[in-house]
Amino acid sequence: MPKPEQTIPTVFRFFNEVGIIHQLSSRLFEARLPDGFLISHFTVLNHLTRMGDRRTPLEIANALQVPKTSLTHTLSGLKKAGLITFEPNPKDARSKCVLITEAGTHFRQDAIAALGPDLVALLEHVAFDNIQAALPLLEQVRSYLDKQRDG
Repeated sequence: MPKPEQTIPTVFRFFNEVGIIHQLSSRLFEARLPDGFLISHFTVLNHLTRMGDRRTPLEIANALQVPKTSLTHTLSGLKKAGLITFEPNPKDARSKCVLITEAGTHFRQDAIAALGPDLVALLEHVAFDNIQAALPLLEQVRSYLDKQRDG
């Protein structure tokens, strides 16, 4: 393996590109969401779908790396829109668990569908095989960073 001074610039470029892609794709996606909704709303619904609901607000805030106060505001908007509900936490009566509603599941699916034309347009410039080939690497990096966060 090369020395750190030889690898750090390349690894930094990797994360810089991922960060820029995140910023650009978030803005594009947010533009496709219904008025009044932000990428943070979608992110919570996506997290609950991917990881399963019945998670506490603190667990969600930690997983998404956002302050609990910011998440509380996001959850309030989702509840007002009928996209999530709360139930008492069976493990700790002082807290609550978040559940995605059927409307929340449909909202998430509709949001992804609204982005569909943009994703098809992307495939005119980036080969699907290249995107598919990049997924294991991205999953490996995410898994490592998840473990570092939780450790």
